[in-house]
Amino acid sequence: MSAEDKDSLKRVDQEPVTSVLAPNEIPVIDGAHDSDDDVLAALGYKPEFKREFSLWTTFCVSFAVLGLLPSVASTLYYGLGYAGTPGMVWGWLIAMAFIQCIAMGMAELCSAMPTSGGLYYASAVLAPPKYGPFAAWVTGWSNWLGQVTAAPSVDYSLASMILAAVSINKPDYVPQNYQVFLLTVLLMVVHAVISSMPTRWVAQFNSVGSTFNIVALIVVFIVILAADNRTSQGMPRFNSSASVWGDFYAGTDFPKGVSILMSFIAVIWTMSGYDSPFHLSEECSNANIASPRAIVMTSGIGGAVGWALNMAIAYTIVDIDAALNDESGQPFAAYLLQILGDKATMACLSLTIIAAFSMGQGCMVAASRVTFSYSRDGCLPLSRYWANVNTLTKTPVNAVWLNCAVGCLSVLLIFAGDVAIGAIFSIGAIGAFVAFTIPITIRTFFVASRFRPGPWNLGKYSYANGILSTIFTLLMIPILCLPTVTGSDLDAEGMNWTIVCWGGPMLLAIIWFFVDAHKWFKGPKVNIAHMIHDVQAEPYVIQAQEAGELDSSQPIVPAKKDSLSAV
Repeated sequence: MSAEDKDSLKRVDQEPVTSVLAPNEIPVIDGAHDSDDDVLAALGYKPEFKREFSLWTTFCVSFAVLGLLPSVASTLYYGLGYAGTPGMVWGWLIAMAFIQCIAMGMAELCSAMPTSGGLYYASAVLAPPKYGPFAAWVTGWSNWLGQVTAAPSVDYSLASMILAAVSINKPDYVPQNYQVFLLTVLLMVVHAVISSMPTRWVAQFNSVGSTFNIVALIVVFIVILAADNRTSQGMPRFNSSASVWGDFYAGTDFPKGVSILMSFIAVIWTMSGYDSPFHLSEECSNANIASPRAIVMTSGIGGAVGWALNMAIAYTIVDIDAALNDESGQPFAAYLLQILGDKATMACLSLTIIAAFSMGQGCMVAASRVTFSYSRDGCLPLSRYWANVNTLTKTPVNAVWLNCAVGCLSVLLIFAGDVAIGAIFSIGAIGAFVAFTIPITIRTFFVASRFRPGPWNLGKYSYANGILSTIFTLLMIPILCLPTVTGSDLDAEGMNWTIVCWGGPMLLAIIWFFVDAHKWFKGPKVNIAHMIHDVQAEPYVIQAQEAGELDSSQPIVPAKKDSLSAV
């Protein structure tokens, strides 16, 4: 090791991170490295990806995952069907206020811990030592369930929209479940192929896709407001504000307030993609600043634009019942037909379909990074296979195809009915937001001064922000599990299967932890060589390393002051 390399060695507490390593430990990086690599090393990981994402391309991936136009189209059934237009307008505003709190809390964690493990790593580091592994385990599994169901839920909606477009041109055609399933599987496979490509290609694809998403959203928004034919149907150009903001739709058996809360599933699912920059932080340059900025940008811009689109739909929709109960199974397509001609409807639907394709691919990329990072630490069965980085593409190809297989299996819920397949949307919502909030809650109530903020932080507002985030998630967990009907009307077909599809795997994961995993799972696994900082011992450690006496792939045991070598 040269004198220059020795001088470049930094203790963990010299980097703006909150790490699983002790403050006085020194990570040792082999070969050339930059400041981003130094930050990652201080977290205990050696660089494994090329940093080819910038703030813009990272934002593009997360905005593509957000996919506002296809997301609103996919979840119109929930936003409109539970509470009507009030759930879409002021319900969206209430939900977004709390979601922005969660996004800012996450951004603060990302700045201090910019690693693809993200939320899971944060829970492990911030929780009291005795509970760190369990907190990481619960966070990781909940986040993984949310991530792995994101792409199939998007592709299921995409397949439904494609077949709905066919039914517009062929009125006698009614899509069958097996056709929707097969088309969804095909889309999943295509997205997996794209996500297995080199990082630069994936980044470029998502950049183009995100740009198209923005353009398509603007075009559809303008068409809805400027080209609707309501006046030719003998109606005013727009619905009255009194009806839009005050006329509730009786879509559930619950009181209006609860129905509004239930409609939040549309907002939560739509806005669940802003964690993507966290998971891509090991592939982003200037990660501890660019990644948290991308998180806040995605949530803030996405929330404002999504609300505007919801407002446009609420002020122009003609018949809520007809849209929700259309034979095509796609309320958004039925809504467009209510206010536009066939050609304009097909144009808007085509733009939405292309945007949804980009969104599904972004979901697949983000989910693969989560699977890779959790497998790197042994969280998943057969982790050694899913943690492999392909030598040719430098991407976690095995993780991509695992997610593809699990996603295809989850779409089998379509054969259990409309309510059952709807569970993949609520799994994504509840799974993601539980994982989002666990480390924020730990940071707020149990960490105090042990948290070392990164360069992007909330300062004195962090505590209040954490309280609001925790309250919102605790409220929404039971709400997202409520069925739309009650009493004697509730049967297996009308049951909300979220508690089974999310709660079941989570219960099994917790049982696995207490029965077996607690014996070997200790949280994030450090994979970089490191040593304990000691003024007298440090030179001897470095000398021994230069002489080839140390295996740099293994952690270095601290040397004693009177020792001339490291064990």
